[in-house]
Amino acid sequence: MPFSNLNQYLLTGCLVLATSPFTSYAESAIAAPQDEAVQVSLVELKASQQPVYATLPGVVKSADEVQVASRFMGYVRKINVHEGEPVKKGTTLLLIDPVDVEGGIGQAKAAVAQALAAMKNAERDFERFSALYAEEAIPEAQFQKYKLAFDVAKSQYEAAKTALKTARGQLSYAEIKAPINGIVTAKMTDVGQLAAPGSPLLSLQGEGHLQIEVQADHQTYAPLTVGQEIKVEIEGLNAQPITVLGKIERKVDAADPLSHTHLVKIGLGDDALITPGIYARVFIPVEAQQAIEIPREALRIRAGIKGVFVVDDDNKAHFRMVRPGMTQGDKIIVLAGLEDGEKVVVESAQPLINNATVTAGGDS
Repeated sequence: MPFSNLNQYLLTGCLVLATSPFTSYAESAIAAPQDEAVQVSLVELKASQQPVYATLPGVVKSADEVQVASRFMGYVRKINVHEGEPVKKGTTLLLIDPVDVEGGIGQAKAAVAQALAAMKNAERDFERFSALYAEEAIPEAQFQKYKLAFDVAKSQYEAAKTALKTARGQLSYAEIKAPINGIVTAKMTDVGQLAAPGSPLLSLQGEGHLQIEVQADHQTYAPLTVGQEIKVEIEGLNAQPITVLGKIERKVDAADPLSHTHLVKIGLGDDALITPGIYARVFIPVEAQQAIEIPREALRIRAGIKGVFVVDDDNKAHFRMVRPGMTQGDKIIVLAGLEDGEKVVVESAQPLINNATVTAGGDS
């Protein structure tokens, strides 16, 4: 029989309390006397075609993700938020020291004053020479010269006022505000650091639609279609995995030049009780193969090895190592180690040892 060398794993010495005629196996248990038959519940195995999945790691992200950056260069004076904090649109996230902007405003004010004085002088000259030209005391060419000088002075004054308005507008960017409702997911700066224009300072993820981003190799990526349902497993409370269904929303045909993988975005339902930033496992079907399903209770762990107790024709139970695959509800797909028609123990009245005699109390 396959894996017979595992028959040497015997567990003895620890007490297990049972509240029903049948108890699930624990790693440490009292060894049953081999001369007494142990009452068990059995299931007969039936092989069937089961999908094989490529398991890809992913991260839950919001479809609305914003990188917050400064509009001008300056030192970070104050940060009002921390990672994981929810914020509302318009909340002041951080302050940039506006000393350079204030200096620019001062220069712009001086430029406006200078342009205004030049415009007034040009205006006086234009008015004086306009009167002389009306009396035909000067030629037209001289009049046009002073008219052009006045027009240029007016344009320079308007440009100086626009520059001052722009400089004052920059001052409002010293207070960086949240552009959306969301959660602060990353902080890329600290107080005292220099903020450069366009460099991300904070990352926000919106409260809206959630997606999982995964990188798939070309063989896994090629058969996928937009709208296809994909199984996703996410760790919930008490480290218990939660399985939900997502749909492929985006496929990026261009492969990453370094990893040679394609980006796939899988949308989650709005009713999924999931928050951005958590780890996820994505199961993408790649083929089908002959496999066997067993009840979850039938899988045992002995000395760190996963296996089941297989009962032979002489009603002897033997521990056998198996290769479990994906869990589907209360069933586990076994990819290797078991054969069609064999019987395995689901529950036993007391812990089993290898080669123990068993009696079926309720075949499934």
